[in-house]
Amino acid sequence: LRFTDVTREAGIISSGYGMGVAAGDYDNDGHLDLYLTRFGPNQMFRNRGDGTFADVSVETGTDDPAWGVPASFLDYDRDGWLDLFVGNYLNYTLATHTQCYDRAGAPDYCAPGTSRPHPDVLYRNQGDGSFENVTATAGLAREYGPALGAVTTDVDGDGWLDLFVANDQTPNQLWINQRDGTFRNMALPWGAALGAGGNAKADMGVGAGDFDNDGDEDLFITELTGQGSTLYVNDGTGLFRERSAAFGIRAPSLPYTGFGAGWLDIDNDGWLDILAVNGSVVVNFESRGESPFPLDQRNQVFHNLGGDRFEDATARAGDVFELSEVSRGAGFGDIDNDGDTDVVVANAAGPVRLLINEVGHRGHWLGLRLVGRDPPRDLSGAWATVVHQDGSTLGRRARADGSFASANDPRVLFGLGTSPDVSRVRVTWPDGSTEEWDDLETGRYTTLTQGGGRSP
Repeated sequence: LRFTDVTREAGIISSGYGMGVAAGDYDNDGHLDLYLTRFGPNQMFRNRGDGTFADVSVETGTDDPAWGVPASFLDYDRDGWLDLFVGNYLNYTLATHTQCYDRAGAPDYCAPGTSRPHPDVLYRNQGDGSFENVTATAGLAREYGPALGAVTTDVDGDGWLDLFVANDQTPNQLWINQRDGTFRNMALPWGAALGAGGNAKADMGVGAGDFDNDGDEDLFITELTGQGSTLYVNDGTGLFRERSAAFGIRAPSLPYTGFGAGWLDIDNDGWLDILAVNGSVVVNFESRGESPFPLDQRNQVFHNLGGDRFEDATARAGDVFELSEVSRGAGFGDIDNDGDTDVVVANAAGPVRLLINEVGHRGHWLGLRLVGRDPPRDLSGAWATVVHQDGSTLGRRARADGSFASANDPRVLFGLGTSPDVSRVRVTWPDGSTEEWDDLETGRYTTLTQGGGRSP
C-alpha cells in the first residue's frame, strides 16, 4: 500500500491547532464530507465529488469557535439528513492561560479543573445546506463537561440513536433520545456517569460494540494513568455495570493513559476485541532519560475470550506494539479490503502508524456496506444482524464515530470463525424499518441498499 499526500490539492486548508475529525455525507449527494474540530473555529468541508473539497464552515453555520474535540454525525430525528454533535473541552484562551508545573518545577500538564468546561453543541441539519444550533431546545445545554470522546449508539433498543459523551474528570453524559427532538441525560441512573468507585474519571476515548454477543452495545473507555480503563456492560435494558476488573481489563491498563480506542474482531472469531492507543499527559520521571518531556507509552490489545473475559495480548500482537510513542487518535477500518480491521494511529510529535491486520483474513468473514437508495450514502446507525443456521446471531452497527477525535470505516465487518455459515442477514435501518437478505456470499463485501431486501 502507498498513499500520496493530496491535502492542499484537495482543498483541505486548515491552520491553527487541529484536534479531530468526523466524516459523513451531510448534504445527501453521495459523497463523504469532513468536519474538523480545532482549538478555534471548526471547519466543514463539502466534498465536491471530483476529489476536491470546499470550505463551507460559515455557510453551514457549523464554525463553532470553541475548543472542539469529538464530533459525531447522526440522524437523531430520523428525517434522512445527518445532524452533527460537537463535544467541546474547556473555556480556555491564551490570554487567561495559567502555567502548571511538575514536582521539579518544570512546565507540565494542566488538569481540566484549571478552566471551566465549555458547553457542547448539537446542530440540526435543515436539509438546505445549513444547520441550526438546537443545543438548548434539544436539552443538551443543561449538562456538560470537558468532552474528549463521543459515540452514537441505541442504548435502550428503541430504534432511535442515543449519544454517549465521555468527559475529563467530570461525570459523563448519556443522552437518551426522547423521539421528539429532545434528549434526556440518564448517565447517572443508568450507571454510565462514574467509575466503579463512584468517582468521575478522566475519560478520553470511547468505543461502542457488542462484545458479549447478547444483542446490545457495551462501552469501553480509556482513562488516565492510575485509573484503569472502564468497561460498561449493557444489561439489555440500557442499564450499565462497570466490569473492567472482573473482565481482566482494569489491572493491565492501570499504568497507561489511553486515548483512541475501539472494538474490532482482530482474529475474526466472532468476538470483538479491543485496541487502545496510549500516551501520557504527565511527565514520567522514571523514564525521563535524555528527553525533557517524556510521555511515550506502548499501545495495547485485549483479546476477547468468548465474551467472558479479556486477556492482555499485546506481547503477541506484533513488533509495532513494542514501540513507545505518544499516541492519540486511532481510526479503524479495512484499509486493504482483505476482510479484517486495520488501524491508523496518530502520534503527537511522531509519525502516523498504519497497522495492517495480518490475522483476521485467515478466517471466514462477511463485509457489508449499508446505504440508502436515494441518495446512495452510508447509513450510519444502521444495525446489521447475521443469523446462523442454528439461530444464533451476531449484531454490529454501521458507524463512523467513536475512538478519540477520529473517524472510522462505516462498513460492517463480521468475523465468522471457522464456519462460513450465514443463513440470512437482517438490517434495521436508521428510520426504524427492517429488511432481510438471504444467501449472501461470505469472504467479500456486499452493498445492501435500503429497499432492496424483503420484509422479515
